[in-house]
Amino acid sequence: MPWQSNVRTVTPYVAGEQPGRADIIKLNTNESPYPPSPSVVAALAALDAADMRLYPDPDCGGLTRSLAAYHDLTPDQVFVGVGSDDVLALSFLTFYNSEKPILFPDVSYSFYPVWADLYRIPRQTVPLDDDFRLVKEDYLAQNGGIIFPNPNAPTGLFAELDVVEYIVAKNRGSVVIIDEAYIDFGGESALPLIKKYDNLLVVRTFSKSRALAGLRVGYALGQEKLISYLRDAKFATNSYTMNTAALALGDAALRDEAYFKAMTARIVSTRTWFKEELTGLGFIYPEPLGNFIFARHPRIGAAALFAALREDGILVRYWSLPRIDDYLRITIGSDEDMRRLSAFLARLCGSFA
Repeated sequence: MPWQSNVRTVTPYVAGEQPGRADIIKLNTNESPYPPSPSVVAALAALDAADMRLYPDPDCGGLTRSLAAYHDLTPDQVFVGVGSDDVLALSFLTFYNSEKPILFPDVSYSFYPVWADLYRIPRQTVPLDDDFRLVKEDYLAQNGGIIFPNPNAPTGLFAELDVVEYIVAKNRGSVVIIDEAYIDFGGESALPLIKKYDNLLVVRTFSKSRALAGLRVGYALGQEKLISYLRDAKFATNSYTMNTAALALGDAALRDEAYFKAMTARIVSTRTWFKEELTGLGFIYPEPLGNFIFARHPRIGAAALFAALREDGILVRYWSLPRIDDYLRITIGSDEDMRRLSAFLARLCGSFA
């Protein structure tokens, strides 16, 4: 077909399976095992359906102001989008326009190369060390931008704040994006560095720790000039990115700090218990600081484990990729979910003894 020569083709991101079955234990997409705050439920009930005939606030003013107050910033330092993926994609489009390659770890969020290819951005992966840790000196090469998750996904490892600052400080000619999707489960945020560095953008999401993956709320924090460029790009593509319900319910979730802290603490507690279970079964894993564990077993291949778990109605994440094809990424679910998983793994490991 002659028209196909003008099509922008890209290999898409492959999301975790969404089976739509109640009998599945779903530990493959790092969703929260718990419902959103009761404040969200109340805000949902208070929504007026008649308001849906109107366009939402294009400036996302209420949620933007609430986020600014929450993080002790000004509204001009906050950008809100449809989940952190939307914010990150727009950030790639806005900030990564050099002929030099952008840099990100070789084991990292697999959407990064997709966005780079979609927007025709040169890219180069930077290998993590043998322990899956980021090596700060490897980010001194000429580049058109840098991005990495912290804690990293899928490894769960965290780069200390002095490492992050080293990379930001040594790359003042590039925008450095720190993807903090999992920061609420462990580690120290790069947010304090925003006041010092005008080339730093911190991106976060309500999908994990605030249990709103189905609502799609994400945001970026940075100095005013960075955020103004993001807003210009947004209004050049779609003024009404956030819907009315997402703006109202996201604001309600943000205001219930007690529930947020209780649920994240509960997930971290379950993570600690499950780590001990995995250790007792012979699994090996990097020290996790997300709401997941990246684990392998020295006697049982990850592909075989993945298939056996799926057959038993337990979904985890597996990638047949270099360096990580011996690992499974296991989301921390409810205590009941993790007990069932642990019991199944004990039976399976026992059969390989």
